[in-house]
Amino acid sequence: MFITSTWTLFFIMLFLSSLTTFISSLVFLLNSFSMHIFWVLFSWGSTNISFTVLLDWVSLMFMSFVLFISCSVFLYSGEYMEGEKNLTRFIYLMLAFVISMLLLILSPNLISLLLGWDGLGLVSYCLVIFYQNPKSLNAGTLTVLSNRIGDVFILVSIALLLNFGDWTFISWMGNSESLVLCSILIIMASMTKSAQIPFSAWLPAAMAAPTPVSSLVHSSTLVTAGVYLVIRMGWVYDFWLNEMLMVVSCTTMFMAGLGACFEFDLKKVIALSTLSQLGLMMYSLSLGLVKFALFHLLTHALFKALLFMSAGCIIHGVSGWQDLRMIGGAISSLPYMSSCFVISNLALSGMPFLAGFYSKDLILELSLISELNMFSLLILFLSTGLTVFYTFRLIYYVMVRSNVLQSCFYLSDGNGIMCLSTIGLTIFSIMFGATISWLVMDYPSEIFLPISLKNLTLFICFISAILGFLFSQSSYLFKHSKASIISLFIWFSSSMWFLPFLSSQFIIKTPLKKGMDMMKMGDSGWLEVYGGQNLSKFTMWGSVNLVNFSNSGIKFFIFLFWSLGAIMFFLY
Repeated sequence: MFITSTWTLFFIMLFLSSLTTFISSLVFLLNSFSMHIFWVLFSWGSTNISFTVLLDWVSLMFMSFVLFISCSVFLYSGEYMEGEKNLTRFIYLMLAFVISMLLLILSPNLISLLLGWDGLGLVSYCLVIFYQNPKSLNAGTLTVLSNRIGDVFILVSIALLLNFGDWTFISWMGNSESLVLCSILIIMASMTKSAQIPFSAWLPAAMAAPTPVSSLVHSSTLVTAGVYLVIRMGWVYDFWLNEMLMVVSCTTMFMAGLGACFEFDLKKVIALSTLSQLGLMMYSLSLGLVKFALFHLLTHALFKALLFMSAGCIIHGVSGWQDLRMIGGAISSLPYMSSCFVISNLALSGMPFLAGFYSKDLILELSLISELNMFSLLILFLSTGLTVFYTFRLIYYVMVRSNVLQSCFYLSDGNGIMCLSTIGLTIFSIMFGATISWLVMDYPSEIFLPISLKNLTLFICFISAILGFLFSQSSYLFKHSKASIISLFIWFSSSMWFLPFLSSQFIIKTPLKKGMDMMKMGDSGWLEVYGGQNLSKFTMWGSVNLVNFSNSGIKFFIFLFWSLGAIMFFLY
């Protein structure tokens, strides 16, 4: 029954994806023609409440990618989630998640955009806690509370826009200097949804969700919503916000890449790679390269979905183990899925002639000809090298190294459905980068750089790949005592610079602890503590303290007045 429903959803979403791809191609050929569709929801007198949908080549193309990846993930879930309880609940939550993302993509209005924005946060909480264990509950709580900060920023920007009489951000963005505060709030909201520093702790924690959810979340839906919001704005103000966004994105890239080099959880390594690529997209937006950020967003969605699906198949094949030290030799048991895993990893690292190369190398070369400081360029290329470093470390542990759990492999490529769902993603992960760069992108025909800078990216990738293999084979050299500097550095790097500890401890020690204390009161809940039952006691306590303060205050002011008078008298 469940597999039949996933096949139905697969064909429906595949048809809708093909249709939107065709329409977006026509719209793009019509010189970026855009169309607004209005539905009047309520009319009374001269007041009309309408729902607006924006259809242009950006929204239609991104919607086609979301639908294509969703149809692959739904087909993949048919076999991966087989045997689980509450499968109907899972399929409905996934559908709600996709619908919320489509509503966000098509909304030019902050009110309707907030429905999709908040829907993503709430449904992601339900998906993260799907397995209903303490780890999932902690991860879901951290996820939803981190995303609620972005919701508050959107709500405050909506309140500020009441002064301008329009909530449609396309019509006013960049036209008035008085809207700087609204732009700061919206970019801060996009930083929370796309997990930039200091809101990065929830992204690896969300790996407690099932692997199909992770594949959908980290490729084209939740984490890309913040990047898409800034892309949709189409501009970034030319003031200090550019520099702030550049510093935050570069720091996020470096932190995620450094943490992934010392992480042994397979899904968390892939999650940190998503965080690193989101930092690269935000970095390109800080330079004003809006269309190139969209290009990398689309290519990243393809190979990241393929990477999660192939990693989930490998985890499924070793009875649920996610520790890299317990996985190895997957190439002999899962040759097709291992090939997909290697292709997606190479595309992630920006190897030539794969999808990630055409967008990533273009952003790096345009950065070299931009007016940037040396520190930003150094962090950018160092983060690029770290991406190749942990990518080849991942390939070594999963593919090259001998298998530790020989008896646990029970899955083969012949089972069909999970392998079938990755065929389209594999083809697009190889071909799409070149196709979209030839047909859509209008970048400069020639980028003139010295031969040393032109080959700098390839040189860093080559050196990082060699270092990644050597580091993986000699990792036993780093087993020192706990007091050593190397161990402290590894602990600091693998813990994402203590961001998860700071985020979770703040949540536990303030609102959650207060709520748990009130739940333990039984009948004396928060309403009785802060309501009428405790009002007289609070009033009496306040009155006594006010009288004491007044008496002591009068004496203090009399003493101060006479002291100042005496000082002025002697000085005079």
